[in-house]
Amino acid sequence: MARPKLLDPGRIEAALDELAGWQVVDDRLHKVFTFGDFGCAFGFMAAAATYAEKVDHHPEWSNVYATVTVDLVTHDAGGITELDVDFARRLDELAGH
Repeated sequence: MARPKLLDPGRIEAALDELAGWQVVDDRLHKVFTFGDFGCAFGFMAAAATYAEKVDHHPEWSNVYATVTVDLVTHDAGGITELDVDFARRLDELAGH
């Protein structure tokens, strides 16, 4: 697979305009998802994990009860790539946003 290319700041800003609630924190796409309870949060993470395996791109995330905090970065590219933007879109879809 070809190594993904870093996005320039303009492309990142354009992506953020399309991605509700996402922001750049510490050079990563960042969002906090809040669900009704732990089961819903865990279900979201399970669905996201299945997608992550399919595309071989894995989030940095944490879960506390009904909250899932997600950071997306392409480590081997050294920053945000189109893989991260696509993953953010998919997470929003999984969360029903």
